[in-house]
Amino acid sequence: MLKSARKQEKDPEGRMPLAAHLRELRNRLLKSVLAICVVTVVAMWQYDAIAHFITGPVIDAVGCGRGSVTAPRSHPCAEVTANGLLAPFTILLKLSLTVGVVGASPIWLYQLWAFLAPGLHRHEKKYALSFVAAGVPLFLGGAYLAYAVLPTTAGALVGLTPDDWANLFPADEFFDIVTRMIVVFGLAFELPLLLVLLNFGGVVTGRRIMSWWRFMVLGITIFAAVATPTGDPLTMSLLAAPIVVLYFGAAGICLFNDRRRRLGNPDAGLSDDEASALDLTPSDVGEIEPVSSRRMLPGQSSREPGDDGSHGHGGFDDVT
Repeated sequence: MLKSARKQEKDPEGRMPLAAHLRELRNRLLKSVLAICVVTVVAMWQYDAIAHFITGPVIDAVGCGRGSVTAPRSHPCAEVTANGLLAPFTILLKLSLTVGVVGASPIWLYQLWAFLAPGLHRHEKKYALSFVAAGVPLFLGGAYLAYAVLPTTAGALVGLTPDDWANLFPADEFFDIVTRMIVVFGLAFELPLLLVLLNFGGVVTGRRIMSWWRFMVLGITIFAAVATPTGDPLTMSLLAAPIVVLYFGAAGICLFNDRRRRLGNPDAGLSDDEASALDLTPSDVGEIEPVSSRRMLPGQSSREPGDDGSHGHGGFDDVT
């Protein structure tokens, strides 16, 4: 049932009808979902260790210790609590599913590329492993950055608490923020890979990508402000700055790839409506091969030219 529809196709260019494309998409999605489900089940089994791993740095940064929600006024603190009867079960599902998405990222990233790769030229399919090899570290790097900035973000926000207040972190709300930050940071770090993919596929040039830098920096900043659940400037800057650096790094890779492509093909930089230069240098045509003429008209004589000293009719090889 999960056999790829493209394996049944013999077209070397990967062309197939729409129904086959839909079956292929279904199979790729099913494989990705199965991988996420397997990792999610494993995460449920290790739920306690994962929960302590995520909350540990935040509790170390802003926790009151020994179950107390009060602390000296110079050091505000907070406690993580579970509110409601269904809160522990809901948190279990959300946290395990997030771990499933992150842990299965190598599989669903490969399935995404495997669905798109047959639409590329044969020489471009060699980048499949490179896509997965670069996409997984970028996604995991973004997820780890979100995890690393959580204590700093929590400390900055808890520090705004008035002196006579106490802080309680509802666990469901806390894990919502954590999961959103992990997924958003991870996906945001895939932006440079997407630009490189478009460039290697011949969709956009490196020079055009560099021409977008003002709009890209502004767009990344706005995205970081909207995507970060906390909304504080520190977390927004910690998300926007690495993406901007990765964007310029991706633009540099695209420029290098365009230069390499131009060296291999002088006409690679021409637009679709621009003609390439013609080479008008004369060259030797070599030895001329003699070609014998054939009589094609029924009125012509069957004798060969020169049999009687004449050439056909009136000295010509045909009736003309």
